[in-house]
Amino acid sequence: MSRATAPLLTILGLTTVILLAQWEVIDSYVQTVLMFIGVNIILSTSLNIVNGAMGEFACGHAGFMAVGAYVSSILNIMLFTNDKNFGWELLPPEMTIVLFPITLLIGGIAAAIAGLLVAIPSFKTRDDYLAIITIAANYIIISTLINIESIGGPRGFMGMKKIVFAMQDTLNIPWMILWVGVFTTLTVAAIRRLMSSTLGKAIIAIKQDEVAAEIMSINTNRMKLVAFMFSSGLAGIAGGLFAHILGYINPNSFGILKSTECLVMVYLGGMGSLSGAVLSAFIFTLLLEALRFLIPAIDTVLHWVHLLPAGYELSQVWKWVLIPLLLILLMQFRPEGIMGNRELSDVFPRLKRYFSFS
Repeated sequence: MSRATAPLLTILGLTTVILLAQWEVIDSYVQTVLMFIGVNIILSTSLNIVNGAMGEFACGHAGFMAVGAYVSSILNIMLFTNDKNFGWELLPPEMTIVLFPITLLIGGIAAAIAGLLVAIPSFKTRDDYLAIITIAANYIIISTLINIESIGGPRGFMGMKKIVFAMQDTLNIPWMILWVGVFTTLTVAAIRRLMSSTLGKAIIAIKQDEVAAEIMSINTNRMKLVAFMFSSGLAGIAGGLFAHILGYINPNSFGILKSTECLVMVYLGGMGSLSGAVLSAFIFTLLLEALRFLIPAIDTVLHWVHLLPAGYELSQVWKWVLIPLLLILLMQFRPEGIMGNRELSDVFPRLKRYFSFS
């Protein structure tokens, strides 16, 4: 098996999905689920750098996702539309195909800068104290967005579908599936590259023993900056994709529940396991979609046996109960997750060159 096999299979798989979407073999719902899987892979693998490889306990990943979502969305609206608040229409809509990935990257850079909110305090704090700082950072970001009326405040921000339509009008292909697939692939490849490099080994050394890492002349503060900012930047890119998939974003969409979803995916897959984070994103996204259909049926049964008050729907609160409950159950019964700290290469040795950090 040559080193070109994995990239070729990835390109073939992405091309197949795009063609199936273009020929309407898969409907818009399946396309949306596939895109959310890609976004969740970016979120889970990026948070796994900090919580898994470095051994810290960050709990505010959704805040950085929000920064990327808003920055990339506002930039695109400013550049390509005549929206009454932001639309300057500085560039023709045909340029969206070229500049869309650039605005996503700018959103990622903005999120990475916001990651300094966590990176600098992390120099002196760990464990529970760092968790509190990251939660506070999440709330600071969300509260700031809620109080900026010019970008919709608590009502949210919309108009990103115009950008997607502009790309489709220029060349009629499912652009969002393409961009989600490209950025998901690049994210996994970049994280693998980072963690197999000298920088990655230094990040892993912090998890093993930070004091010993400093004695071995590792600049732990620099490594934390690299890990937190890289992780936050990738979350920002995921946020930009998320915003353009939905066409609407609201600050409350990036609250503590969204951060909890990221934590569930990391711990479900396994701490420090790249392939585990990818696998858990698949499982978690499909589980949420299954529950979306199952919960209304449960509502009907509970109303029928008079265990649920009239007019009350379990579907209104199920995510707030089941997702934190899943995290609690993981911590109690399977704290190492599906893969533990192993990669697929440990189960299938021939895959070592593609999934191992070593």
